[in-house]
Parts: sequence; C-alpha cells; structure tokens
Amino acid sequence: MKKLRIVFLITGLHGGGAETMLFHMLRLMDRERFEPVVISLMDRGKFGDLIEKMGIAVHTVGLRPGQVTPAAAYRIVKLLRAARPDVIQGWMYHANLAAQLANFFVRVPVCWCIQSSFLSFAAEKPLTRLAIRLTARMSRRVAKVVFVSHVSRTQHEQLGFAAERGCVIPNGVDPALFQPSAEARRSVREELGLSPDALLVGLICRYHQQKDHPTFLRAAAILAKKWPDVRFVLVGSKVDRSNETLAELVRTLDLGSRIHLLGERNDMPRLTAALDIATSSSSYGEALALALAEAMACEVPCVVTDVGDSALLVSETGVIVPPSNPEALADGLARLLAAGPERRRELGKAARARAEEGYSIPNIIRSYEAMYLSLK
Repeated sequence: MKKLRIVFLITGLHGGGAETMLFHMLRLMDRERFEPVVISLMDRGKFGDLIEKMGIAVHTVGLRPGQVTPAAAYRIVKLLRAARPDVIQGWMYHANLAAQLANFFVRVPVCWCIQSSFLSFAAEKPLTRLAIRLTARMSRRVAKVVFVSHVSRTQHEQLGFAAERGCVIPNGVDPALFQPSAEARRSVREELGLSPDALLVGLICRYHQQKDHPTFLRAAAILAKKWPDVRFVLVGSKVDRSNETLAELVRTLDLGSRIHLLGERNDMPRLTAALDIATSSSSYGEALALALAEAMACEVPCVVTDVGDSALLVSETGVIVPPSNPEALADGLARLLAAGPERRRELGKAARARAEEGYSIPNIIRSYEAMYLSLK
C-alpha cells in the first residue's frame, strides 16, 4: 500500500500544548501507512530537532510573530509543492489559514485543527482576529475542521465555521509515558531541596495572559498562610526568574521561599508525576489542557477553572472552580489538601482510568488516521 503523505503545517514548534500534542502524534503515528512531513511557519523551536531524530523532515519558513510577507507565502507554496502531500493538516489558526491559501496552488484535501476556545475578538491579537475571521469564511472549502473540545466547536460554529465540516478529536496523553512514579516524587523533591513529604501543587503551562498566572499566584498566597508545608511548582516557557512581571508578583505576594519557577523543561513526565495536585488557572482560550490529561495519567488529582472542556475532562476526579477567582481556586486546592493523601490517591486512580478511557493518545491518533484515509 502506498504511504499517505501528510504535511503538518504548524505555526511554530515551541513547547505549548498544541505543539506537544503534535510531537506525540508524530511519535506514535503508523509509519507503515503514513509519511509525515512538518512545516513550521516560524522556526524549529523546542521540537524541531526531536522530530527530525524520528526520521521526519522538518522545514521552516522563518516568519516572526506578527509578520506576513510575499516572500514567506512563496516559500510556503514552494515547500508544499516539493513535499507533494496527499493531505495538508493545518495546526492552529495561522497555519490553518496558510494551509487553505496554499491550497490554491497545491490541490489536495486540507484539514484544520483548532486548539483553542474563543472568548472574544478583543482578547486576540490583530493578526489572530483576521485569521479567525478569514478561516470562518473559508471553512466550507476544507475537508475537515478538527476541534479539540466540544466547547471550542460550539463557539467557532457560532462565529460562522461550517458545522458540517466540524468534528471533535480531543488532545490526549500517552499513558505509557505519563504514569505514577514514586522515584519521580523522591527525586524532584531532592532536586528542589525539599523534604520527602513536602506537598507540591503544580501549574504546568507557558506564560501567557490566558493562562492567568496572577490568579494562581494569588491563590497560592492565600493557601500559603494556612498550609506551611505546601510548595508551588511552575513549569513552562517564560516561567522563570528572568520574567520580570512574574518575578515581581512573586515578590509582592511574599512567595519567594514557597515558589519554584522551573521554566521550560524536557522531563515533563517526571515533574508531573512528582505533584500532589495539578491545576489549571486559565481564564479563557483553553480548549482542552494537555497538561491536565498528563497529570491525570500520573494519578495526580486536579483543580481546574471551568474553561473549555477542562470540567468535562476532570469530571468527578477533581475539583472545578470559576475562572479569574483566586479565592475559589485557593478553596478548591485546600479541599484536596484537607482530604488527605488516601483520598487524593483514590481520586488519582480514578483520574488515570478516565484519561486512559477517553483521552489515550494512541486511540486519538487512530481517529486522525481514519480521517486522513477517508479523504483518499
């Protein structure tokens, strides 16, 4: 059987959830039936070299944020023609738009993947607003529009995205990679200079307005007054001491001795498995947070804001709180802390079972593969 060549056109290859999901998808894709190629509109980012080590070609266009040039458009078309795809898979707004525009020159089926939910145009950057409006108008011309959450699909269809083209395939987790680990709990506490029984609450996400780090830090400050043994671990791009805005808020809230800002890391399964509680403090824009599914697979219960499909993902295995409310987030975290280790273990086991059942990445990849085969 001739392999189906899928070109994944993505905005960039840095360490966000959307990029991480694509990396794991490429890692586990059936290479006997599919031949993936990756084109990044920006640079190679965190994942470019890792993807190439898997024997997958990675090409870059070299765009900078907010930049659109005729030369870049020409390079996209040139790369796509050279790749000779059977299907073009756009990954995030700007890449979706680029994929459809390039389709005027490279006539093959185009699919989009929308990785975010929608709050308002005011919350988006000007080029992102334009990309959303244009893709809404073009959506009837694409083969499939994949949304990673039900909330995102509903919101975008209200914006004019073609309902008949839409489907939901959630982001997922590899349960073989993310799993509970007593060794991870021990070694991470040792790395951070903490006692073996220190309680760790984690927020794993890049630094961005929609992730609402201030709400998490204010909740941490409330919690720190009542729980002296709790430490807070923050991981993600630009989540380090060089981020002056973040560092100043940590100082203002007097959290310096209680906070660990680890920045971007390559040992996420280990760090995630070390947590007692994981959280998402997002105020908008979250469709389905991959870091939550990864925590659940590690048997870590979660406290999440009710944004996107986070409540659907966590369900009864964790605690759901309203967004942009530090007191509610602190209360939710306190409830799990007060429940004790045995109850957290019970919730963690239920969380892993839920992640395996509905959000296992091998099953999700099969859904993408079936979609591509249906377009032949």
